[in-house]
Amino acid sequence: MPANPSPDHRSDGQARRETVVVLAGGDGAHPDLLLPAADLVVAADSGAELAVRMRLAVDLLVGDLDSIKADTLVRLREGGTEVHRHHPDKDATDLELALALATAEDPTRLILVGGHGGRLDHALATPAALAAVARPGRQVEAWLGAASVQVTQDEARIDARPGELVSLLAWGGLVHGLSTDGLRWALHDFTLEPGSTRGVSNEATTSLARVSVTSGTLLVVRPHALEPAADGTPVAGRPAPTEGP
Repeated sequence: MPANPSPDHRSDGQARRETVVVLAGGDGAHPDLLLPAADLVVAADSGAELAVRMRLAVDLLVGDLDSIKADTLVRLREGGTEVHRHHPDKDATDLELALALATAEDPTRLILVGGHGGRLDHALATPAALAAVARPGRQVEAWLGAASVQVTQDEARIDARPGELVSLLAWGGLVHGLSTDGLRWALHDFTLEPGSTRGVSNEATTSLARVSVTSGTLLVVRPHALEPAADGTPVAGRPAPTEGP
């Protein structure tokens, strides 16, 4: 699926890239995941292999390229993909480099697919990298297998099934003014400390829940987002709609 230019334009007259998809290596995408049209697709090294499986055209490829297949690299180059190759002895992960490219033009929405792959260090580094590119007004989300992670510094809408687990975690410092709507155990103007489990294992009570914070970085985790409901109802996997909270 090729990238689709956004109708909005920057001050220099070029199309602004509102929605950016970043593909990382690891276990790949859940089969039920559906992605919106992207204005830019960035692959982090073997994330290009994921792009091939998902039939996504890659605009930018970045990393030390030690994990991508040689024929895939050739095919991408011939297809016009812009390649940013780094020395293996670099000071950042391929994912961090990809996120830097993805946010260079200040998109309003960033979606990461992959990035876990069963390695604990990568599983811990991924939310850290996402938190680093979060800012008020930007939707930042990741799909890690069947799990969804949203990172917000202001507001987030949560498209969940009633009864679905939703956990709220403070990242990198205190989260102030945390308020929820549509979760079983409500919080109102609450201060959530990093390391606190107060927000773990909450539950959605409606198909559209909301959270808001006045400051800090909040992770909204749905560990079973793309798994079938307890009654066997299948899930139509998709990222949250583009509309704001």
